[in-house]
Amino acid sequence: MLVVRAIHASDLDALIELAHQVGSGMTTLKPDRKMLGDRVSVAVASFAETIPPEQRDYMFVMEDTTSGRLAGVCAIKGAVGLDEPFYNYRIGTLVHSSRELDVFTRMDTLYLSNDLTGATELCSLFLHPDYRSGNNGKWLSKSRFLFIAQFPHLFTAKLIAEMRGYQAEDGSSPFYEGLGRHFFKMDFNHVDHLTAMGKKSFIAELMPRQPLYVAYLPESAQEVIGKVHLSTAPARRLLEQEGMHFEGYVDIFDAGPVLQARVSELRAMRDSTVATVDAGATPTDTDPLLVSNTKLNDFRMIVAHANPVSGKLALTPDEQALLHCQGGDTVRTLSLNVRKNVHV
Repeated sequence: MLVVRAIHASDLDALIELAHQVGSGMTTLKPDRKMLGDRVSVAVASFAETIPPEQRDYMFVMEDTTSGRLAGVCAIKGAVGLDEPFYNYRIGTLVHSSRELDVFTRMDTLYLSNDLTGATELCSLFLHPDYRSGNNGKWLSKSRFLFIAQFPHLFTAKLIAEMRGYQAEDGSSPFYEGLGRHFFKMDFNHVDHLTAMGKKSFIAELMPRQPLYVAYLPESAQEVIGKVHLSTAPARRLLEQEGMHFEGYVDIFDAGPVLQARVSELRAMRDSTVATVDAGATPTDTDPLLVSNTKLNDFRMIVAHANPVSGKLALTPDEQALLHCQGGDTVRTLSLNVRKNVHV
């Protein structure tokens, strides 16, 4: 059986093993014991509320309770860019015109930006290949939205998610090869590693501050601006279903899109409901439902096949055990799938 839960300090070794499966392009999940050890320590302190909300990094793992394996991981950072600069490119427009020559040109540009500083960030989503079936990926991704809906006071008004940018079959980044390499003079994976280690001062030191004309880039680099990695496309669709959208910000290394949303406009904020666990009732076979407990320091979530009735939710003994709850406890629920409005 699977459960998504708050990470524990004892999960570090399994997390490192999981991180070895990730590959390049995800700077927040490198198989480095020092980096991941520090992240887990911050995550444990975050759930325990022993550090300020803006410093928190809530990490969640999907655990296979039958084998004890970690099937996946995801996270929410309380705020980005407050301890170290948070850079993106903002896609803009410059117009050049001459009435005398009857010439009008509109050019796309890239501006080095810190506009998203302070936003809450969804990050580090990864599901082990062995578990990529059924609703597992969808459930893991959407678990974070139910957590935010339960504890909205812990997060900022704006939510962002940096998506991994497009890479060629050989693992190279066409955008980086067309732009970044000219300034950094090192391989994409090396830059990726430095960023993961928190060494970001070189970005401001080496990148030009003036707008960059997109038309001056090689066509291979232009074509991938705002385009996601092939394996990231499903994750992007899931986030867009929950209310996130692209507003013209991209990663400075691989040009992957940054999705944004106002927390108050998320589907989970609008549609999730609380219910009381009914330990005596028999669950009915319905559409999959995300169900979480309401404990910050022991957050747990499952997928159940039940519907709240009159404010009560029937859960089996096994489901209650996975959630660490019992009859009479409060849980939060949200349909796993987006329900389409039916117009009569």
